[in-house]
Parts: sequence; C-alpha cells; structure tokens
Amino acid sequence: MAVYTKTGDKGKTGTFNGKRVSKSSKLINTIGAIDELNSYLGIIGGLTEIQRNLFTINAILTGVKLELPKDAAQKLERQIDKWEGTLPVLKNFIIYRERKKAEKIYYARTLCRKAERNIVDLKINQNNSGILIYINRLSDYLFMFARSVNIKKGINETYWVTKKS
Repeated sequence: MAVYTKTGDKGKTGTFNGKRVSKSSKLINTIGAIDELNSYLGIIGGLTEIQRNLFTINAILTGVKLELPKDAAQKLERQIDKWEGTLPVLKNFIIYRERKKAEKIYYARTLCRKAERNIVDLKINQNNSGILIYINRLSDYLFMFARSVNIKKGINETYWVTKKS
C-alpha cells in the first residue's frame, strides 16, 4: 500500500470522524503544533510516555474516543515536585543557554506553549478530557527538566535582571 493517498492534494485532510477540513484550519494547526513538539521530544530522547500521551491527545482532537491516562498530569506534577525540592528557588527569569540537552528541552517547552495556545484557540472545552491541563503541566515539567539537567552538570543558571534607570 502506498503512503500517499492523493486525498490531500487540494488542501484538505481527513479526521478520524470522517470530516474533511482545510489543512490550515485551527484543528490541523493544533495537531501540527503537538506533532512538532512530539517530534522534537524524540530528538531529546527518553520521553516515550509523554510522546504516547501527545499521540493520544491528537487522536482525541480528531474524534477518536480515547482518554488520556487519568494520572498523566499528576505524574508530571510528582516529578516537578521532586525537581523543585532540589533546585535553587527562582527569583528571576532564566536566560536559556548552557548545555545542549538543556537548550533542547527549553526549546521543547516553547513548542509546548505554542501547542497550548493552539488548543486554547480551538475554543472547545478540552478541560473535560484533561488535555489543556496536561499540556500546561508538560510545559512546567520541561522547564524544570532543563533546569535539573544544568544543575546536575554543575552549571549555574544565568538570570535576566532588569536594569533600573
């Protein structure tokens, strides 16, 4: 079977529920933003469970009758809490730099926030399925993960501080 179907050659794509929608629709932009995040998490590596959850979210958005694991956001919160107990307290914004892995994770966090904005822009109640909560928590998780990577490597964080005039 060929990977190409030619059904998208006129700028529309199919969803699980059989609807044809524009490839530039809010839904497809959202799915694309989540896919972009998922792909980048693959570059970072070691985040397979999160990647599976992102595939589940995209399936839900296209009409598949699935649910995120009920404890998905709580798992992220538990790890965030562990990191928070070991990292310096933040008083300023961090300038994202230092180790290559941390830089990638910080970038993944920005992709996550992009996906979150797209989900919000869909203007459908994703709270019932936990999607918006999970994506919001994932951004926090990625932020803390990047900080943890740098601290473990003995790299001091560089802070952004406003200059008083």
